Amino acid sequence: MSAELVALGAAGVAAGLLARGGRRLALPTIPAFMAAGIVLGPSVTGVIDHPEDIELVAKIGLVVLLFHLGIEFPAEQVLASGKRMLLAAFGYIGLNVGGGLALGFTIGWGTPEALVIAGAVGISSSAIVTKLLVELRRLTNAETPVILGVIVVEDIFLALYLGLLGPVLGGADSPAAMLGEVGLTFGFILGLMLLARFGARAVHMIVRSDEDELVTVIAIGLAILVAGFAEQLGVSDAIGALMIGLVVSRTAAKHQIERLILPVRDAFAAIFFVVFGATIQLDALGPVLLPVAAAVMLSLVMNVVGGVVLARSHGLNQRSAANAALVLLGRGEFSLILATLAIGAGLDERIGPFVALYVLVLALVGPILAARSHRLSLVLPNWLLGGSFRYVGQEPMVRSCPHTDVVAAEPVSDGCDDCRTLGDEWVHLRSCLTCGYVGCCDDSKNKHATRHHESTQHPAIVSIEPGESWRYCYVDRVLAPGVRTRRSSPPEQSRPDQAPPEQSRPDQAPPEQSRPDQAPPEQFRPDQA
Repeated sequence: MSAELVALGAAGVAAGLLARGGRRLALPTIPAFMAAGIVLGPSVTGVIDHPEDIELVAKIGLVVLLFHLGIEFPAEQVLASGKRMLLAAFGYIGLNVGGGLALGFTIGWGTPEALVIAGAVGISSSAIVTKLLVELRRLTNAETPVILGVIVVEDIFLALYLGLLGPVLGGADSPAAMLGEVGLTFGFILGLMLLARFGARAVHMIVRSDEDELVTVIAIGLAILVAGFAEQLGVSDAIGALMIGLVVSRTAAKHQIERLILPVRDAFAAIFFVVFGATIQLDALGPVLLPVAAAVMLSLVMNVVGGVVLARSHGLNQRSAANAALVLLGRGEFSLILATLAIGAGLDERIGPFVALYVLVLALVGPILAARSHRLSLVLPNWLLGGSFRYVGQEPMVRSCPHTDVVAAEPVSDGCDDCRTLGDEWVHLRSCLTCGYVGCCDDSKNKHATRHHESTQHPAIVSIEPGESWRYCYVDRVLAPGVRTRRSSPPEQSRPDQAPPEQSRPDQAPPEQSRPDQAPPEQFRPDQA
């Protein structure tokens, strides 16, 4: 018993120290926990010489992780997201899971293994995604609600996928037996969904208490109990933990339990990731190097395609497509859960090293690429996004801006009158949101739209080209979708003879410190080809 206590203590300390070092490099914690397991495992130091000795603690970590995920599940957000969001999210998931399934069959390790690879390659890590959005300061970006919608729908997909995968991993002897196991799994899921719908008050009576200590004990016990009962029925314990979390999320004690379970989840989930890492032999990584390289390249390509699909369906530009594609690239807890189930089912022993190395590579590469997503936006052709962002594909796009969230003044002309007076031609036309002045874009000879802003200090313009509805704010230097909310009024200090401030030009390089996710100066030109 002393050896197991030493192993558990070393797992916690090593995981925490490596994760703390990774934080300084802006890396997620999950790969640090896995790295701690590899270092402590039999192939390096041997501190955790027999990972199976602490497997029960790791399984509790898995149960608590999924239980908390179920509690956090935002059912109302899913229902309110709308048909467009759901179709785009399932399109993104279909691309990634479908590509993973094709890769799995190409590798040739077997059908159950291909299904595990499909899920591991196809599902993003919600923990890594949300962490990146915060650290990159993109919470107000226009693509962020779409990204969050995708990871919410992925949670739904995970529950369904685990339900279908369980009978496959169980090794049913015949199609009839497999159908029976699928029916049992989905019957179990349906039963807990009905309990969430009609029995939430009864569950609340079980878990409620005025003392946080008792709530924590009862909630953790309930999660482990249902997970164990599910496994006894032949249903995955992961399904049991996830679904009872969903039941608890419908009770009045949801927020209290979510708050209390969070530190328990963090501690036990770290042990789960460490133990998973400890099961990986370093010499087992060599045979999976090529499959992992193929999986990483496949994920990168499928994510770029998926990012374009998400952006086009929501009227976003190239910059938003690149942001979505690379932020969603991270893989983590879901992939490792599927690998753990595969190892427990006795599938090909290469599954564990494959998923471990794949997650490690993307956890390291993903944040680096996400922070430099503007470079990807430079190579995305305008026609992929419907041809709406010919000059503004690289601009940061936000959900709203106080200078653009106004009812636009009607354009006062059908062309640039100043160019007509000079006998010159223009390329594209922009209209001032405040007064309706129509001027030529910055790719035109005279740049009258920008000159109008410089002389009047009217803050924003709207494109009046056919098929375009974006608005650009000179003050905040951001792009926003076309909206109509309130009437704009000219600024009190607007003077035609006023000298333009240097920072107000949309084709001028912004200061480096202005936005961490902003394009480099040479690309920051909203109206220039």
